[in-house]
Amino acid sequence: MTKKVLVLGEVREGALRNVSFEAIAAGKKVSGGGEVVGLLVGDAVQSLGNEMISYGADRVVTVEHPHLKTYTSDGYSQAFMAVYEQEKPDAVVFGHTALGKDLSPKIASKLQSGLVSDVTSIDGEGDSAVFVRPIFSGKAFEKVKIKDGINFFTIRPNNIEPLAKEEGKTGDVQSVSAEITNLRTVIKEVVRKSTEGVDLSEAKVIVAGGRGVKSEEGFEPLKELANVLGGAVGASRGACDADYCDYSLQIGQTGKVVTPDLYIAAGISGAIQHLAGMSNSKIIVAINKDPEANIFKVADYGIVGDLFEVIPMLTEEFKKLKANA
Repeated sequence: MTKKVLVLGEVREGALRNVSFEAIAAGKKVSGGGEVVGLLVGDAVQSLGNEMISYGADRVVTVEHPHLKTYTSDGYSQAFMAVYEQEKPDAVVFGHTALGKDLSPKIASKLQSGLVSDVTSIDGEGDSAVFVRPIFSGKAFEKVKIKDGINFFTIRPNNIEPLAKEEGKTGDVQSVSAEITNLRTVIKEVVRKSTEGVDLSEAKVIVAGGRGVKSEEGFEPLKELANVLGGAVGASRGACDADYCDYSLQIGQTGKVVTPDLYIAAGISGAIQHLAGMSNSKIIVAINKDPEANIFKVADYGIVGDLFEVIPMLTEEFKKLKANA
């Protein structure tokens, strides 16, 4: 049996986040050949509708309102419910992002629905779809099959491959009116501590530093390497606690969970809390002076040495490779 799937697209600074396209791919799998409907919420999102269609959405519904300029769970949930009542989907997909983690439980409660969160892969299609998600801080995985009600799930960024983009593809982008009223939260201003560089949660390459960087200045070589590789800089909680960097860079059980193609851990010992946030990375390279450091147990490649010697050498070699490419 085919399903209609409603996929929430996430917009940041006027552009769609990559997790939106991954969610469309997940929706296609769950639909079993049914319709995938994109949903965009904001104050000026109509122009982004065709981009969702080019990545596989069959059509897109938008809700625009001045109160939706910045995210609030009250405003977004009202917009979502207006579209949900119109579309009556069989499945709903969000990204397992800061927005998705905040909004999805609220929506699930309104729908009196179950919620499968942090899905990393989907086995089977349509009615046979089984959702795979990590448990116990990534030490094990469970498989979940929904037998009743809507299929409501969130997907972890960088785990489900988006469909190939069809350049120039257009489709139906419909605007829906929704009353956004009685907001209990009003965002007056958004102040970002880190506005430059690649989004850490969606980065394909991450260069992360721990206490071994020794200071705020110690992150500069890591930033240079990340810039050469087109990646992002992350950190362990130890580095954040020592005020070497902002907590927005923290990766781990109490920080961000990331799954890049390449994770370079520099001066990170490998505490279990940190491993919970990055151990599912596709390739892990560890750089540490201590040959007994726990990080080497999960690393695909290990370099025993001083990060302040190794990182600049890697940076120079990658620069040469890029110059000769």
